[in-house]
Amino acid sequence: MFEFIISHYNYWMYIGLMMVGFYAMMVKRNLVKKIIGMNIFQSAIILFYISTSVKKGASVPILEHAHEGHGAVAHAVDVMQYANPLPHVLMLTAIVVMVATMGVALAVAIMIYKRYHTLEEDEIIMAMKRG
Repeated sequence: MFEFIISHYNYWMYIGLMMVGFYAMMVKRNLVKKIIGMNIFQSAIILFYISTSVKKGASVPILEHAHEGHGAVAHAVDVMQYANPLPHVLMLTAIVVMVATMGVALAVAIMIYKRYHTLEEDEIIMAMKRG
């Protein structure tokens, strides 16, 4: 059991990062701290997906085709020796979404601060109830 835990240390690090981000989103009362917690959580998910798509000894899936005329024999491609680029491309998209989400969330936090002069969740709710 201990060997299993040690051999998968990267997954435990991602779980730890996810829990730190989740804790910050759920427990902290400051909106900026919640946004940073969301960013940490999203980063942990992206690192997890990238690490699961890594294949040891794999090469880039770029094939060079030889043009030997009409009588060229097509060779079978062993797909097991190539890395799948799709998870990495999807995580690049997720990084763009993460940055955009954080930008919008910080812009909303700035607007909330301008209106209520605080970023503390409890004080904002009290100010909203007062009218």
